[in-house]
This record gives sequence, C-alpha cells and structure tokens, in this order.
Amino acid sequence: MFTLPVNIFFMRNHPWHHVSRGDQPPGVVNAIIEIGRGSKAKYEVDKATGLLRLDRVLHAAFYYPINYGFIPQSYAGDGDPLDILVLSQIDIEPLSIVSAKVIGVMRMMDKGVDDKVIAVCANDISVSHINSLDELPPHLTSEIKHFFEQYKKLEHGNVVVDEFFDQAKAYEIVQQSFDDYDRDILPTL
Repeated sequence: MFTLPVNIFFMRNHPWHHVSRGDQPPGVVNAIIEIGRGSKAKYEVDKATGLLRLDRVLHAAFYYPINYGFIPQSYAGDGDPLDILVLSQIDIEPLSIVSAKVIGVMRMMDKGVDDKVIAVCANDISVSHINSLDELPPHLTSEIKHFFEQYKKLEHGNVVVDEFFDQAKAYEIVQQSFDDYDRDILPTL
C-alpha cells in the first residue's frame, strides 16, 4: 500500500487553502476551529502542514470563553487567516468545520490591528437566532473583551480591545480578507 508523506497529504488538504469559504459569504462562512471553548491550550494552524501546532499553554487561570478559529481562504493584516470567534452552547473540537453566521467584529490592537470576527454557530438552535452583537448578553461581550485584554499581560504582552463593530463592518472586513487572499496568497499556491 502506497501512502503519501504527511506533509504532502496536508498540503493537498490544507484547512486554510482547501476548505471552502462557505455557502453564503460574507454573511455565513465556514470556520475552522483551532481552540474549543474552555481550553487553556493556544493552538494555531501550521501554515506548512495544515496541522494544529501547540503555540503555548495560557499562563493563568484563564480559558477561552468562546470557540476560536479562522475563516478559510482569508488573509488578514497580521499575515494569518482572519480570526473568528464562534458562539455555541458546546465546546467545538479543534479542526472542526463550522457553519458560522457573522454578527459583528472585535478590533484589537496587538502589534497592529487584529480583528476577531464574532459569529454564532448556524447549526446550534440555542444561538442561531442571534443576528447582531446587540442580542448577545452584555456579560458575554465583557467576558470576551476581558479575556483578550488580560491573557497576554501575564506573558508580558499588551493588547487593547479597541472597539466592537456591527455586522455591516464585519462583512466588510471578511470580504476584504477574501480579496486579500485572492490577491496575495492564491497566486503563490
């Protein structure tokens, strides 16, 4: 039996490059989960293989308050795929593909602009009815903001959550990340 080396297999099945953007982008996109809600492990997709690489373990009694991942075939200003936070009643397993309804965006300053699209799991009836950030419980947006502002402080980093923007701004950011991917990444594949 012939098997391909792992790196060749994943390069041809890379979650960043070979998973579709979704059925109705930029409103409903596919999200690839890197970190499930409740995790202390910070994973990032390895650009060479498509596997998840353990970047670090959080330094304090912090855990991710929401499922964290990226949008395939997108490219953000930080040189990575565009980040997405996906609200669901469950902790979603890493490398799962999730249909995510975009409802807003959180802008952070972390060595430059670092946008985090906020979405709800389209296939989770407990949250799929939510259409805007205004419909989220206020404590949830406060918890997300607090997490992202604080978790790097113990690692001697500084992050400022600048602002939350509405769905229209999120759509604009998602579409720009698709345009940037098509212009800057796609020709290099």
